[in-house]
Amino acid sequence: MAFDVTKHTLVSKHLKVSDTEKESVFKQYNINSKDLPKILKDDIAIAHLNLKVGDLVKIERVSKTAGIAVYYRVIIEG
Repeated sequence: MAFDVTKHTLVSKHLKVSDTEKESVFKQYNINSKDLPKILKDDIAIAHLNLKVGDLVKIERVSKTAGIAVYYRVIIEG
């Protein structure tokens, strides 16, 4: 029996960011991929997204004070 970790209540929603949205994020915050936190390509929470190194992941976390807090991570090789 396999357990789907993405269905767990403590795992935040992870979404692949398109290339155009990625450039928009970089421009909006005046950053590049080296400025962002990293996440391993084989992380179990993003395994279903079929990402490649250099892609950007948007993480949406539920917050009691902010509603939904958005975080970004860059995919790296593990």
